[in-house]
Amino acid sequence: MGSSRLPGKVLELVAGHPMLWHIVDRLRQAPGLTNVVVATTDAAKDAPVRALCDDIQVACVAGSELDVLDRFVQAAEAHAADPVLRITADCPFVDPEIVGRVLALFESGDYDYTAAATGGAAFYDTKPKFPDGLDVECFSFSALATASRDTRVRSDREHVTPYLYRTKKFRVELLPCDIDRGQLRWTVDHPADLELVRQVYTALYRPGNAFGMHDILALIDQRPELARLNQAFVGHEGYAKVWNPDA
Repeated sequence: MGSSRLPGKVLELVAGHPMLWHIVDRLRQAPGLTNVVVATTDAAKDAPVRALCDDIQVACVAGSELDVLDRFVQAAEAHAADPVLRITADCPFVDPEIVGRVLALFESGDYDYTAAATGGAAFYDTKPKFPDGLDVECFSFSALATASRDTRVRSDREHVTPYLYRTKKFRVELLPCDIDRGQLRWTVDHPADLELVRQVYTALYRPGNAFGMHDILALIDQRPELARLNQAFVGHEGYAKVWNPDA
């Protein structure tokens, strides 16, 4: 709830439900997942998030507001999660099919970390990227625990996973998009992002039937003005801090 750019964004209403409700609902439709857990904070301002979790009967673990890495370790330990799949709560277009593919990629080889090629892990990567906002990361609990034990970098603890792909100590693989779509911004940090999300949900949302990336792309082909709503914010804001340990 304490987002500096758009306070309370995770509970903003989209198609009649809080944004976090939609993320949980979409993840419950993803193949291969055994549980969905919300890793929030124990701060008073996040009491509404914890209350929503109670209302929709989704597991919730509350931990440090600043040490998000430790919060993930606590959540994984509490629910015996291995591997752990991470989705951020400002990505209401999370695609169950892509989630399943990232999990399948992890299970197909001897990997410590797999991810959709977008956002943080792909910042310096040349693979064709998914739209910003379809971020999915999957990693072993062992790798997560090692990162929590060994890192001394503040940004690693804030962003959870940079230690896994920054240090070159782990076996990493990325899932590429079919063609590069990294110029599309589908995450929520600004009112313009939220307006795009609301308009897409108005057009595509049907209860129990999660629309996917290609449905949104087809809609934008029909209504190109949608992509222009948040065009001013396209780019990987904030990731320079992830890749600069001194930041």
